[in-house]
Amino acid sequence: MSNFIAVAGNIGVGKTTVSTLLHERFGWRVFYEPEARNPYLEDFYQEMQRWAYHSQIFFLTQRFKDHLQIQKSRTPCVQDRTIYEDAEIFAENLFQRELMSSRDYESYRDLYEAMVRALKKPSLVVYLKASTWTLISRIRKRGRSYERNIDKEYLAQLNINYDRWIAKISKSWNVLEIDTDNCDINQDSEWLEEIFEKIKKKLNHE
Repeated sequence: MSNFIAVAGNIGVGKTTVSTLLHERFGWRVFYEPEARNPYLEDFYQEMQRWAYHSQIFFLTQRFKDHLQIQKSRTPCVQDRTIYEDAEIFAENLFQRELMSSRDYESYRDLYEAMVRALKKPSLVVYLKASTWTLISRIRKRGRSYERNIDKEYLAQLNINYDRWIAKISKSWNVLEIDTDNCDINQDSEWLEEIFEKIKKKLNHE
């Protein structure tokens, strides 16, 4: 497997933008987050408890198929959010908030644990961080209709879960944390150059 760069982070943090910029700079193949293809997503944001399991199973399946393609690739790949985040951040959060039942969560975790046994971890996880209010601002700016009702408590809990997961995997995975609160990913070219250099160094010293 060639270099596999995972771009991780909360909703609205800028994962897709950074993934695209990495493709444009280095020619790496991008596997984008499949939210636009998720037939349950709009229903999920309207009625989370009813559609949580269906939506998460869709994401888990798509991410697993993408990960298998990445493992076969002979060229470097970038993945916009990973299967690990689906389970360790999003499904976990839904269960914590009692939006996914114990029965559904246990079934989901059993499937996830079986899947990840067939997977190789990324060469590098680039973790994009931002405060809850920064995320809300960016989500509003991009204007996706189904994200209109996302509340700050939901995003704040996801941030907590992300920090916990990153702290855990940093002990054995190659991780680069990037705080994005004080930058404009689309406009700050100097900041982007620094990020590109940090990513290259992390990959070379894996």
